[in-house]
This record gives sequence, structure tokens and C-alpha cells, in this order.
Amino acid sequence: GVDTIDVEAATERGIIVMNTPGGNTTAVAEHTLALLLALARRVTVADATLKAGRWEKSRLQGVELLGKTLGILGLGRIGAEVARRALGFRMQVLAYDPYLTREAAERLGVDSVDLDELLARADFITVHTPLTGDTRHLIGEAELARMKAGVRLINCARGGIIDEAALARALSSGHVAGAGIDVFEQEPPPADHPLLRFEQVVLTPHLGAATDEAQSAVALAIADQVADVLVRGVVVNAVNLPTVDAETLREQTPYAGLALAMGRFLAQMAEGGMAEARLTYAGDVAQRPTAALTLAFLRGVLGTILAEHVTDVNAMLIARGRGLRVTETSTTESAGYSSLLTAELRTDRGVSSVAGTLFHREPRFVAIDGFSLEAVPQGWMLVFANQDVPGVVGRIGTLCGRHGINIAGMQLGRERRGGRAVSILNLDDPMPPAALDEIRAMPDLVFARLVRL
Repeated sequence: GVDTIDVEAATERGIIVMNTPGGNTTAVAEHTLALLLALARRVTVADATLKAGRWEKSRLQGVELLGKTLGILGLGRIGAEVARRALGFRMQVLAYDPYLTREAAERLGVDSVDLDELLARADFITVHTPLTGDTRHLIGEAELARMKAGVRLINCARGGIIDEAALARALSSGHVAGAGIDVFEQEPPPADHPLLRFEQVVLTPHLGAATDEAQSAVALAIADQVADVLVRGVVVNAVNLPTVDAETLREQTPYAGLALAMGRFLAQMAEGGMAEARLTYAGDVAQRPTAALTLAFLRGVLGTILAEHVTDVNAMLIARGRGLRVTETSTTESAGYSSLLTAELRTDRGVSSVAGTLFHREPRFVAIDGFSLEAVPQGWMLVFANQDVPGVVGRIGTLCGRHGINIAGMQLGRERRGGRAVSILNLDDPMPPAALDEIRAMPDLVFARLVRL
């Protein structure tokens, strides 16, 4: 990955930053299956007891995978590879991925279902989603309770997708029979971490991509990519892809950051299978090539919903592969702003939109779903719509205080007095799922989303 590289600084200096997406796909998928098999046959407990001098064959009876149901949360590149391997064990595979069409799931040979059905039917559940505001504690107390008794869970994706404290309680009660965990909310986990005490839990120290082959594949791929740039001038898998002149790059860099934030925002606001992305460039920004900005927007959308790394190079290809149409429009009419970017994301359940501009080269959202406001797109953001009546914002502020959540900023827009209003709260810390549920249950609330940028 490129987590240790200041990509923004490199881009400003015209330095190409490349990565090797896909190099660890097989390794992570195989590690997932390794944990699944270890759980099914109680391999780690058998190994530990035998080495301790105890022959406990009768106590260590396991289960077969044949005929069992595997539930996969997130059917991106890694999730799909896990599905293919599970089908080889003749398991039935269910997939929950709100951004994938049913037809694509059927081509892979899995059943596309909603989350509730997957939780109720699966004998094993594995998560392969990115960590966002929506997926943080995606598997929590309520979701664990809806699972069938004796379920086994696996997480080789990101720490925090599963609520580890809730999982420990479900293991203590016996409702969850076992878990295989490779990633943690805090790495390394503290010595008193609750999952460390269970013999039915298989723990590994973030080894998903730690194979000789994966590391060699990544090294060879990046060497080939550097050679392509130096010898042939061909850039492959660039994260920033600075293919324009220095002046244009300097002018477009902050707009690319804005487009990226808009994509990430809409990916977390929209519901349903994505069908079309519409981008409108207005004012001065439309006077220069905008292809790089569209790619940045797509990278924001797809990088948020997919576990794999999305780059400017592969963003359009991935969008087309998922049936997402992309349209661009340029105009001189910019609603009073020198430049204005507007993005609409259409799904099979509706349309979400956001408009943004730059104030002193810093990004700002200036409209959400047609409601005018001004918000800083960064960190944790609580976005909610409500009927424009007294007391709603106050109740939410009080709730935040009760949960120890500091509000760093607040913006409000409304259509008319007594109509509908949209608000954005910038939060210093993530909001617990229970607090978000309280907000959603409030009278006069239309919707509430926790977004992470």
C-alpha cells in the first residue's frame, strides 16, 4: 500500500506514486480459508493440547464444510476469491454487498441476499469490506443476536468491522461457537483484550498478506512498473497519475481532493445498487481538462465501497465492470461561484447529490441534495435530514454531549420554514452505533448517516 507515503505532497511535486493492487488478493483469501478450516476442525486447540501432553480426541470433534452455508459480507476482489474457494468445498455461499448487482453475484455462483437473511442462514460468516462510518461495528450486538446459534465468524479485512467486545460476550454465552480474527481495532491488541482468553478463537497478527509469494509478486510488479515508466514512459497503477503539465497539476490538485471527498461522501450517503454517476463542472474549472477530476471522484466512490485499492488507472474500468455509467457535463453557469463541482449518484433506490467548491484552495461542500449550506468535508460527519420544527438540532446536540462526542462544526440548510432541513455536524470522534440508532428513532427525523472522510 501507500499508507506511509505523503501522496498529496508527492503529487504537488509532480512525483508519480504507484502501488500494486491485487498482489495480496490470493494470500488474504487463502488466509481466510485457513482460519475457516482451523475453526471447523479445532486445529489450534488440538495442537496446543497435544503439545501439552494431553490426548483429548473425544473433546475436539469438529464440523465439515460440505453442505454448510458461508456468508460473505463484501463481494469485491478478495470476497470473490473466498467465494470461489468455498464453492470448491461444496459450501453454499451467500453474499451481502449492497453495491453489487444480483446478476454479477449469480455469475460467480453465489446467492445475493440482504444482511438480515445472511445473518439468519449462515453457519460461517466472513467480512471483506473496507472500514467506513457505515461499516464500523457492522457486526455488533444486535447483528450477533440475529445469527443462528453456533455460528463462526472470520475477519481478515479491517479491525473495527466487528465489535470485538460484543463478540466476546457472544462467545461467553455460547451463541457464537468460534471466531478467526486476523485484524484488530487496536494493533497489537492489549494484553487484557477479551478475545485472548477463548480457546475457540483463532488469532493471528495481521498475517493476511504475509506470504512469500505475495511479497514477491508485489516486488516484481513494482519493479516492472518502474521499468515501464523509465524505459517506455508508460504509467501503470499510479495513485496520483500526474500526466498533465506542472501548471495544470498545481491548479487541479485541490479540485481533485474535493472530487475525491465528494465521491467518498456520496458512496456513504447513497443506498442501493449504483447505476449512474453524473458530474457537472461549472465556471473556471471547466476551462481545463476534467478527466482527472472524474477519476478522483470515482476513486472516492469505489475506494469507499470496495476492499481493494482503487486508483485513477483502474477506477473507470472497475466502474464499467460494475455497471456504473459515468457522464460528464461542462458549463459556464456556476451559481455565483468561480468554480463549482456537482455530483449525482443514481442508484436503484434514488438519487443523492453534493456540490462543492474551493475557498482559498480549501474544499467546501456548498449543497447536499439541493439544500444550500457550507461544510468542511473532513473527518467524521453526521448528516441528517428532518422536518424543520423546533428542538431537533437541540436534542441531537444533547445526545452527543451525553455520549461524550464533541461537535467541531455545524451547518444547516432548509428548503423553507416548516419544510425539510438538512444538517451536517463535524464530529471529533466516531458516534457509537447505539447513539446513531437513538437519533434515527427521534420524531421528525427523515434520515441520519454517519460519514467518514
